[in-house]
Amino acid sequence: MKKIRGLRWQILALMMLGTIVNYIDRNTLGILAPQLKEQLHFTTEQYSYVVSAFQLCYSLMQPVAGYITDLIGLKFGYAMFAMVWGLAAAMHALAGGWQSMAFFRGLLGVSEAAAMPSGVKTSTLWFPAKERSIATGWFNTGSSVGAMVAPPLVIWLSVTYDWRVAFIVTGLLGVGMSLLWLALYRNPENHPRLTPEEHDYILEGRGQVQLPKPSMKRVLAKRKFWGIAAARFLTEPAWQTFSFWIPLYMVSTRGMDIKQFALFAWLPFLFGDLGCVLSGYLSPFFAKRFKMTLVNSRIAGIGIGAVCMIGPALIGLSSSPITAIFLFSLGAFAHQMLSSLLYALVTDSFDKQDVATATGFGGMAGYLGGMIFSLIIGQLASTIGYEPLFACLTVFDLTAFAVVALVLGQWGKNAPPAIRSDLASAD
Repeated sequence: MKKIRGLRWQILALMMLGTIVNYIDRNTLGILAPQLKEQLHFTTEQYSYVVSAFQLCYSLMQPVAGYITDLIGLKFGYAMFAMVWGLAAAMHALAGGWQSMAFFRGLLGVSEAAAMPSGVKTSTLWFPAKERSIATGWFNTGSSVGAMVAPPLVIWLSVTYDWRVAFIVTGLLGVGMSLLWLALYRNPENHPRLTPEEHDYILEGRGQVQLPKPSMKRVLAKRKFWGIAAARFLTEPAWQTFSFWIPLYMVSTRGMDIKQFALFAWLPFLFGDLGCVLSGYLSPFFAKRFKMTLVNSRIAGIGIGAVCMIGPALIGLSSSPITAIFLFSLGAFAHQMLSSLLYALVTDSFDKQDVATATGFGGMAGYLGGMIFSLIIGQLASTIGYEPLFACLTVFDLTAFAVVALVLGQWGKNAPPAIRSDLASAD
């Protein structure tokens, strides 16, 4: 069989495609929220319960999904979860009220929980440590691309046909992704098209030893995990807000109709893509230019992202809906920059057999934070308005940067040499 040079980038593109499909399925609800509130007759508070059903199930299932993926392998684990999430997304078309919509939403959360742990594990298995922030940044662009593609696609399907058709069509994309992954994915050691040179490059700096089985206890015992988990808890509410609350805010508060919103809805997620890509290249730049350790270079990028989160805090000062969209865009850019680097820190801090498990537990913390914040929005948006709540997102991200710098930062004389992974010495 003919060998393929640069095969790791094709594998990364496959994972990115899966992430795009994942976020199309995930964001369909938020895009249709103004329409569903009218047709299924539920309130803003009840909508927050529907959103929270996904977030609760997703958060609790992430460590389980990550552990299953570590245990049974990336190929079959990801394919299994993608099949279920595609079917769950399509089943949203059967909803007749907010309770049934919440049930299908919870099922989607359970199955989509494997997406990010699988993506981070792909970066760990297929890339050497020095390229993982780049790989993580690129695959994480799938979340922004999916969220960017979803509004015009979903609104077109709902306007041309019906909101139920929108759920069915987007759900079938997940089923197709499952079959495609099963057909094309192999681990590096089993892939017949991987060249020997690229195989050696991928394994650069890794010890050729038998690794122990994945362990939840080993992950939870590490101080670094708790620093990452705390940062996830604080930062994830921003992305959940962008995904599930922007359409409702722009239609109900800023006076846009759903077609007008479709013209601009992709902008925050385009900026999110730019944040993902830039984050991947910032880390190697800081490491080389300022002689930082690999971990400190990630933290420096997180700091830049946290400062750029000023956008959501300024939305209340804007009278123009278009300006509000651009401020959301700055926030999306900032969030995706720091989010990608938080994923990269997981690859630096854990052995490869624990990466998906650690990502899952971190994701659980993040989505619990997102769920709590969504419930707060549902309770307070009609009384104090959305804008003060958006301002909280800026404070959360700045706090997350401080936590990561204090817990994971490699400072002083005991810091390891620059431009090296902390993997071997992870505490």
